[in-house]
Amino acid sequence: MDPCPFLRILIGDLAVKFPVASRPSFSGVHPSASPCFCKIKLGNFPLQLATVPLIPQDNPIPDANYHSLAASFSLNKTQIENLSGKKTWLKISVYTGRRGATCGLNSAKLLGKVSLPIDVKASESKPFVFQNGWVAIGENKKGSSSSQLHLTVRAEPDPRFVFQFDGEPECSPQVFQVQGNVKQPVFTCKFGFRSASDLKSSSMSEPSTSRSWLSSLRTHKEQCTKERKGWSITIHDLSGSPLAIASMVTPFVASPGSDRVSRSNPGAWLILGPGEGTWKPWGRLEAWRERGGSDSVGYKFELLSDTVSSPATLANSTVSAADGGNFTIDLTSTVSPVNTPNSSCDFGSGSRPGSRPGSGSGSDFGFGIPQLSYKGFVMSSTVEGVGKCSKPAVEVGKKHVKCAEDAAAFVALAAAMDLSMDACRLFSQKLPKKLRH
Repeated sequence: MDPCPFLRILIGDLAVKFPVASRPSFSGVHPSASPCFCKIKLGNFPLQLATVPLIPQDNPIPDANYHSLAASFSLNKTQIENLSGKKTWLKISVYTGRRGATCGLNSAKLLGKVSLPIDVKASESKPFVFQNGWVAIGENKKGSSSSQLHLTVRAEPDPRFVFQFDGEPECSPQVFQVQGNVKQPVFTCKFGFRSASDLKSSSMSEPSTSRSWLSSLRTHKEQCTKERKGWSITIHDLSGSPLAIASMVTPFVASPGSDRVSRSNPGAWLILGPGEGTWKPWGRLEAWRERGGSDSVGYKFELLSDTVSSPATLANSTVSAADGGNFTIDLTSTVSPVNTPNSSCDFGSGSRPGSRPGSGSGSDFGFGIPQLSYKGFVMSSTVEGVGKCSKPAVEVGKKHVKCAEDAAAFVALAAAMDLSMDACRLFSQKLPKKLRH
């Protein structure tokens, strides 16, 4: 099946300029002393906040230091259809002062507002720029503009492949590709337990140019009683050929004197794909249980490469332990265009062009998409809270999928993140039976 239509609306290149206060009765904001921020609202989407830098009044345009993404909104097919032909407003309110309240009082002061109409239909098939430049956001007592906001608002099609687990990953479910109301099976999952010797016999080791994540399996943590280890999930095509593996290579161990996995000693997974007669590492996912007021599970995903000695971090964030959320890899840093090749993928084939005949898998895993060339939106998967039933839904940017192995790697990563929520349970809590040896 073809990918599903998505639309991204990007807001960035923010900057504010206004004359420096010449007397105390002015707004009280001086570019060298006080910050600005804005609230960005699009229709019924959740409110987003962004910092807005101040620049000198005589600057015609913000320089390169201000060219960054402030907010983005992703619309799926249903949302696109609901908004097409309707007047949708992007509303931005700019404030001076600090976010939140100080001593119970709101310390922020409204500097001005701007509203821009967004025509979703105009950008369904090609990128469209709604705004690029300065707009007035306030008037002084004489009626002339005193404050200006620079912003760029751009919309672009962002087609994505959508996958849905038919059950919890530990139950070895099927994975469906979804397009609207149509679902078709494309992968199967097999959950199990692996030992250090299993990993070695499968040649699942890092390239000699990078660190060895498997060495941690030979440490004292194997003798620790408070540990969760050896979990593995394999993604197969419908013919039964393995396409990707997520393997827990560093046990999830309770830190000394506590019942939680700490950030200083996280558990870790390797995501692997088929290489020349072996399994080749593609990425590494770490997870841990955060301390503090907001109980959450922290994660970091690194991309591994044969040619680069140090891994590239693609995601580093947290998700609520109670409510869950989304595991997201989004490398959008500016509102500049990201090229999207016109490609398609038949997941039923189970291989990329040039695969070994009858192997069901490509011989150059990781080279369908160059390992360090990921840009823009990469993937997102739903994550349920600890102890809740989970059937992850996975979105993968079309430009990052050239073959079934590429898609399977992202599906394996989503499964590893989902299983990490259970691996990061407090050790005072009992694991589900399927996750116990």
